Amino acid sequence: MKNIFKLAALVTVLTLMSALVFGTVSAQDEEVPGPGEGGIIVEGYFGSDPVPMNPLVCSETTCQQIASFMLPGLLSVDPETANYRESGPGAMATGWEISEDGLTYTFTLRDDYTWNDGTPVTAKDMVYSWEAVKSGELLNTLYSGVLDTVESIEAPDDYTIVATIKQPDCRALASISLPFLPSHILPEDFAELNEADFNLNPTVTGGVFKFSAYAPSEQLALEADQNFPASDTVAGHVVPTGYIFKAVPDQTVMLEQFLAGEDINFLDAPNVARRGDIRTAAEAGELQVYDYAGDFWDYLAFNLADPQNPLDGLDENGEAIAQGHHPIFGNKEVRQAIAKAVDIDAIIDAAVFGEGTRMTSYLIQSSWAYNHDLPAIEFNPEEAMAMLDAVGWVDHDNDPETPRVAQGVTLPDGTAVEDGTVMRFTMLGNEGNTRRAAEGQLIQDQLKQIGVEAIYQAVDFATWQEIVNAQTFDAVMLAWSNSYPDDPDATQLFTPISDVVGSGNNFTSFNNEEFTQLNEEARTLPGCDQTARKEIYDRMQEIMQDELPYLWMYSINGMYVADDSLQNFDPRPANKFWNVDSWFVQEANN
Repeated sequence: MKNIFKLAALVTVLTLMSALVFGTVSAQDEEVPGPGEGGIIVEGYFGSDPVPMNPLVCSETTCQQIASFMLPGLLSVDPETANYRESGPGAMATGWEISEDGLTYTFTLRDDYTWNDGTPVTAKDMVYSWEAVKSGELLNTLYSGVLDTVESIEAPDDYTIVATIKQPDCRALASISLPFLPSHILPEDFAELNEADFNLNPTVTGGVFKFSAYAPSEQLALEADQNFPASDTVAGHVVPTGYIFKAVPDQTVMLEQFLAGEDINFLDAPNVARRGDIRTAAEAGELQVYDYAGDFWDYLAFNLADPQNPLDGLDENGEAIAQGHHPIFGNKEVRQAIAKAVDIDAIIDAAVFGEGTRMTSYLIQSSWAYNHDLPAIEFNPEEAMAMLDAVGWVDHDNDPETPRVAQGVTLPDGTAVEDGTVMRFTMLGNEGNTRRAAEGQLIQDQLKQIGVEAIYQAVDFATWQEIVNAQTFDAVMLAWSNSYPDDPDATQLFTPISDVVGSGNNFTSFNNEEFTQLNEEARTLPGCDQTARKEIYDRMQEIMQDELPYLWMYSINGMYVADDSLQNFDPRPANKFWNVDSWFVQEANN
């Protein structure tokens, strides 16, 4: 999936990975092997190779995961609560204090952690990452968004980090948590970091695994690093011999190799079309399956502004810029009608074989801030047609096979849509994605029933991104992924500060003053009390279900699968590797 969908709040997701890998678990009945004697775990990947292994210049999820296996993190996340905690395996911070004004975070670091060349891991190793990001010299970095939140990160001594943020922010811990890198072997010129030897041959690391070998288009191999602190492991040592990421042609081949017992013994998010086969094998005792509520979701997004004249959401003084309106989607009643005319349950059945959970607004059901009192939008094509009639999109020839036309349509700013304008728009999806193609075809067919001509068009992802960034589209389809730990903040997706032509993620140009104000209130709430924040997010979800800059579809159910030989396999939602230091392959111990 790493090259299929765009990720929401990527910085948050990826900066946390290094804090999630290690933990405590009760060993199963089998005798736990000695140091590095637990066998090799193999996971498949397809698409581009998972390099570089330097998290500062890696732009996709697999290479970030590999980096997290080899590097310490600042913070630990409790796998049971998915909240930050003081101390924890693989984490440098033993605790932190926040100043009364909420702007200064002071972290105390442990002093027993070393790189595998014997050099102590210190605060300067995280400050190095901060200075590299701040320099602006990094190419393809996923961390540039940190600069929006963090003012400075300093090390008054080797085991103290002081981070200052620009304003009180309940997301601050995620933004501050940059990766620790072995600064003593890395270049002082940050531009050189883009092509540093470390990126493909990280010889100095400090995680549960260390680099072993990389064969392009074949595999990337890691081996157990017994330099990892014994106190951070279950058995007093790292159990698995190593971890291999094996290249496969595609997802189908990967699943077939797994089911046939050919090397691969762990899968993340297997093809939804084959999950029935997987569950059957699990019932027969051949596989271990872990189902959980998915953490990424599919959408159809509407361009609310004039696509002929894309403009940023705010001027240099922070004032809203009038952007005109899309002739079809400028009226929210049209968006509401489309939502009533699309049968999301039918899409879930057809596109993901029922392996999805319907969304009601912009947060998925597994989020702590999800509004459980907000009902889903009712599928009602008759009401949808009446709504379109009322706003001026009429069936002028009484022929449901032809699209509606404008007749007296007025946009929110008083601009009239030229009478006779055909209700026709294009939905852009990413080429090669069968799920997206199924969704597009179904939406196209369903909207045709109410006189709306929606044309699904698949383009390569680079073209998709170029058009979306330029804000010249009608509607687009893709997916967003939730951060971990879950953060319902909507700044990146739905506030005008992120409506930036050429780069912003609020490419729909959505701007609702109440929503933006509530989002800011929830983000900066003193003390960040979760219950109080949820009340705010409940109202925000109500606003979004009414405004509908997106047609919210569904989140795909998550699944982790291991063969029956993999012991101590004990994942948590969105956190599969929390106890990977204790995994072992049963045959390796026979």
